[in-house]
Amino acid sequence: MGYVFIMLYFVIIGFVIEISVMLFHFTGLKTKISRFQVISMLTATGFTTDESKIIIDHPIRRKIASFLILFGAFSLAVIISSISNILSDDLRLKELSIICGVLFAILAILKLPLTRKKLTRSFKRELENEFQIYERPVKDVLYLDSEDFVTEMNITEHSKLVGKRISDILDEEEDIRILFIKRGEVWIRKDLFSCTLNQGDQVLLYGNKKEIEEKFARELNQRTI
Repeated sequence: MGYVFIMLYFVIIGFVIEISVMLFHFTGLKTKISRFQVISMLTATGFTTDESKIIIDHPIRRKIASFLILFGAFSLAVIISSISNILSDDLRLKELSIICGVLFAILAILKLPLTRKKLTRSFKRELENEFQIYERPVKDVLYLDSEDFVTEMNITEHSKLVGKRISDILDEEEDIRILFIKRGEVWIRKDLFSCTLNQGDQVLLYGNKKEIEEKFARELNQRTI
């Protein structure tokens, strides 16, 4: 009976993982990234990847993450306790079977196209209504369409842009903007078009992804961070 209990509990964990992955996906996160981060939070392995930041910066994703961390800690205690009491008769298999059924039903409902559309719209609407623009992720604020892109460009000693003014590099008609230039401990945001690029500058670019990648292909390929 103890082995059945543990097996059923692992089924519950599997359902929680899949449900959480779908909820993250509804907030705009890719499924592969979602699954990795869900398992990371559930097992408290603490991977500090770049993708973890897009969860921390998103208010709805933070709520889901908080539940997963707490559920993961509780699950670890339950599994350890179950293994310690593998011969116990009080394992409540009936209740666990009911929980498995309920979670399976929730997962099945979340997979319905209508549910996915409604939840995606609902999460987006809640984000827009409940949170100020400065509280929302950069991607949700700046990515107005699928071609929008924000990236960092490092000016190395081998870059052809060293010593050139921004006005000589960018045309006002191009769909590319410089948000700021980081030069050591200094952040330059004023009079950018008259600014001259130096070796070691870090430039934050915003605009059309294709145009940015074509114009600054050499510098973007040399990124170190």
